[in-house]
Amino acid sequence: METIKKIRVAALRDLKPIKQIARELRVSKNTVKKVLRGDLTEVYYERKNQYRPKLGAFTGKLDCWLEAERNLPKKRQRTIKALFEDLVRDGYAGAYDSVHRYVQSWKRKQELITTQAFVPLVFDPGEAFQFDWSHEDVFLGEVPVTVKVAHIRLCHSRMSLVIAYHRESLEMVFDAHARAFEFFGGVCRRGIYDNMKTVVTKILFGKNRDYNKRFEQLTSHYLFETVACTPAAGWEKGQVERHVGISRMNFFAPRPRCKDVEDLNEWLKGRCIALAQSSRHPTIPEKTIWEAFQEEQADLVKVPRRFDGYAETPAGVSKTSLVTFDRNRYSVFVSEVGRDVQVRAYANKVRIISDGRIVGEHDRQFGRDKIKFDPWHYIELLKRKPGALRNGAPFKDWALPEPLLQARAALMRFKDWDKQFVAILCAITTYGIDIVSEACVQALAMNTMSKDVVLNFLSRANDDPPSIPVALPLRLQLQNDPIADCSRYDALLREAGHVAQ
Repeated sequence: METIKKIRVAALRDLKPIKQIARELRVSKNTVKKVLRGDLTEVYYERKNQYRPKLGAFTGKLDCWLEAERNLPKKRQRTIKALFEDLVRDGYAGAYDSVHRYVQSWKRKQELITTQAFVPLVFDPGEAFQFDWSHEDVFLGEVPVTVKVAHIRLCHSRMSLVIAYHRESLEMVFDAHARAFEFFGGVCRRGIYDNMKTVVTKILFGKNRDYNKRFEQLTSHYLFETVACTPAAGWEKGQVERHVGISRMNFFAPRPRCKDVEDLNEWLKGRCIALAQSSRHPTIPEKTIWEAFQEEQADLVKVPRRFDGYAETPAGVSKTSLVTFDRNRYSVFVSEVGRDVQVRAYANKVRIISDGRIVGEHDRQFGRDKIKFDPWHYIELLKRKPGALRNGAPFKDWALPEPLLQARAALMRFKDWDKQFVAILCAITTYGIDIVSEACVQALAMNTMSKDVVLNFLSRANDDPPSIPVALPLRLQLQNDPIADCSRYDALLREAGHVAQ
């Protein structure tokens, strides 16, 4: 650079000829001409063809090593010095600098290969939404838990909703869509997804996919088209991918503490609204995301009734009247023992169907080896085995109304208290729990608690038939209201006495 400056000063300021400049600075005339003609201020020299007479036989092995370690964490990759030492052990007799230059050149080529350019995308209002999952760490009831979080983002307004679940299964996908569409107040015309195994059963040529039949029912119900991304091309739904990082930074760092998943989802919903109200829209800077979302709502397709989002699985009923699903067990009516049933799993409940009838419904349990009993499923069995009331697992900590619990305690003085109490419980299926509770209150008030007394109260209350008005012909209707007159009765008595004489 110093020589170039001297050449330029001598020629352009001092007006010296090229021959004199070359002689004084001891450079060739061609060099002086090159500097002056190109207005160069700095000259770089880089060898086009790098000759490696000693390294050439080892470049193939070096390429294999570098390729094998390319995707490893940096701390597990060998340094250039370590690669050089390994080559020396294999017979390399060249210099370290040759290895260093080759490795640096190889890494620059890899950076050029992996560097990709992207085209910014623009979406019309109500045109599309994007869906994705992430795994986040939270505290539920002071217990550290990793939850699966569904992210649904409107592409035009950038409005997002974040919903947490215990699973990433198909029924959770259904529930996330239903909640999001109710929150947004409508549905976009297209949905953009990656190739989730719960949704895509087979990847075909191009954008064609074989989708899960139940998922196709969801798209038909909400009237939107499905677009699947190219495998390993997350940038095709870059908005929601970016939102995953934003929500992780704003919502899950530090880890939130909530009572349960529903409490967490209410908190996340509030945070999504607050973030949208405080963030400027990236392409409409004069508006917030919340303002853009309120304008986009007019272009959304109105939400129909909620989709019945369940995943159905066949199961068998055990001899203990339990159905196993997702490593947990749920009770059904004892009349279904030994039969095949269908388990309809929702995001937060389990419904068991037999011949189109609901034979069991429970809050869904997560984890392993949990049992969910409904004591009323075993009432018919108690008629034949009343002794099961004493130690039966379904009847432990049975949350009955207080009058029934008091009646049970009062019946303990009898040896056959279990039979008597079972008879009272069986009456609930006929009269209803409120009427039976009232009968127990009456028996307790009279200090005569027993099965017979309670059933007597129930039968007496049920014996009085409701009065039904009868339409009489006009000729049979009374014209004057009847008036009580005892003298008529006395006259009848006198007549009776006259006849007797």
